[in-house]
Amino acid sequence: MESEEQQEAEFRSFAIAQRDSLRRYAYLLCGDWFEADDIVQKALTKLFAAWRRVEPGGAPAYVRRIVTNVYFSHRRLSWVRRERASDELPVRRLDRPQEEVDVRLELAAALDRLPPRQRATLVLRYWEQLSVDETAAAMGCSTGTVKSQCAKGIAKMRELLTDAAVPARA
Repeated sequence: MESEEQQEAEFRSFAIAQRDSLRRYAYLLCGDWFEADDIVQKALTKLFAAWRRVEPGGAPAYVRRIVTNVYFSHRRLSWVRRERASDELPVRRLDRPQEEVDVRLELAAALDRLPPRQRATLVLRYWEQLSVDETAAAMGCSTGTVKSQCAKGIAKMRELLTDAAVPARA
């Protein structure tokens, strides 16, 4: 049986090692670094409360699922919706020679316009490179739901990027 101090030290080590990755994941879900920080902090707090019951090998997947659930609950909160005065930010093209930066911005803007479950599914599958089964586990849904949300999300991304400068692969 581990002492409370050992468990706290293990959690602290895990949290430090995973924080940057979780923050990037949360940012890709919500599109805002400050909200991503809030999501990760809430997720780590929930993980700490359950740390004694978490298998060490399953902790990364477990905390990713917590982040996903916290993101979904953030989307349901009215104050989050009130902060966004518009669905679209004013378009202001900057003359940049870095074409890849523009492509990433276009993709991020299109990703931001997807419904939360489609966005989470695409981020987990294609950014985090999880399998269908791992994505289903992280989202707490079936593999069929993951596949349908991916298909719908990709179709919507293609629709959103049709007029954009992002080259779409067939």
